[in-house]
Amino acid sequence: MFILEKPYVSDLLKDTLGKIGMPVLENKVAREVFKDRSISFSTQKEFIEAYNQDRNQPVYSNSENAIDWIDNNLNSGDLPQKIRLFKDKGAFRDLVRDMYPDFFYRTVKFEELDSVKADDLPIPCVIKPCVGFFSLGVHMVESIEGWQQAVEAIKNEVEQIKTMYPAKVLELDNFIIEQCIEGEEFAVDAYFDAEGNPVIINILGHLFASSDDVSDRCYITSTEIINKHHDEFLNLLQEIGKRAELNNFPIHIELRTDGRGNIGVIEVNPMRFAGWCVTDLAHFAYGINPYEYFMGGLKPDWSNISGCCDGKVYGMVIGEIDSAVDRSKIKSVDYEGFKANFSKPLELREIDYREYPVFAFIFAEVDADNMDELQRMLHADFTQYLNIE
Repeated sequence: MFILEKPYVSDLLKDTLGKIGMPVLENKVAREVFKDRSISFSTQKEFIEAYNQDRNQPVYSNSENAIDWIDNNLNSGDLPQKIRLFKDKGAFRDLVRDMYPDFFYRTVKFEELDSVKADDLPIPCVIKPCVGFFSLGVHMVESIEGWQQAVEAIKNEVEQIKTMYPAKVLELDNFIIEQCIEGEEFAVDAYFDAEGNPVIINILGHLFASSDDVSDRCYITSTEIINKHHDEFLNLLQEIGKRAELNNFPIHIELRTDGRGNIGVIEVNPMRFAGWCVTDLAHFAYGINPYEYFMGGLKPDWSNISGCCDGKVYGMVIGEIDSAVDRSKIKSVDYEGFKANFSKPLELREIDYREYPVFAFIFAEVDADNMDELQRMLHADFTQYLNIE
């Protein structure tokens, strides 16, 4: 069962839904997406009735914007509670508290941020909304002075951020302060099958421009990354799935590992794989259709996949728009110029920059021994591709 919502529905997802014939909720976004295609929708009543007949069947949404609808309509089972467990970072920290007994975290209300004493915090630390998305409202604090700067920045951002996403996706009433988790950062697309066993669809390495960078600008995947981290990440997922009693449940989990078996969970995003259909990177890299794999309970044969893709790295870069830019004054975007940064682009997605602070997503292939094209993107000024009045 599929629920489509903003901000983005990819061609791969559209094609998949047209092919597999599973129920797609009829809503405004779905009608717009398929206005030029033929697809059979399920009315709200039909969708709810089909779900209630089998509450253990897989349900997928491309966006957490669907959470509000699920809360109000698919609440005969425990799906809303399981979603909330992961959306609320404080609740998730409570779930795994004994797994990380020395890990510092503290929740605080927005209006109480000024009363927090920086001397009481384990600096460096990070502050972010308890319920958040897309690095919005996330700030790294690397000094006592930096704490007050972060608080002021959050105050300035709150009203603007509220206009971008529904409240169930991004709640700005409560924030969580956490100690920094050391190590390399990764994002994992995975699902729990009908028996509760975790299945990894893809592992993405998160590249950063600097130690205080918290953006989502660039992610990469390769068979080297998969082979190195698959088993240790799978063990962690098994423990989380057991505690939360998950089955037929997709997640996108962000974590850090120090390479010595110590893994720290940053956050878990429920009901979906990588947002904005970035999960499609598995398709471009390995021929894995994430939506078909989840719905069909399929498992990647990583031993065979590795032989096809060795020596290659597959990257995703977000064409971010700096917050200082007035997006209403952007007349056009040089998409071809942005695409020209890569010798082997796989897909360029043009995004409505009037609605979101992003003008494009691009997928590309590079050689593992020469990642200059991706590294340059980490420090690039993307305003050069914007034609501003």
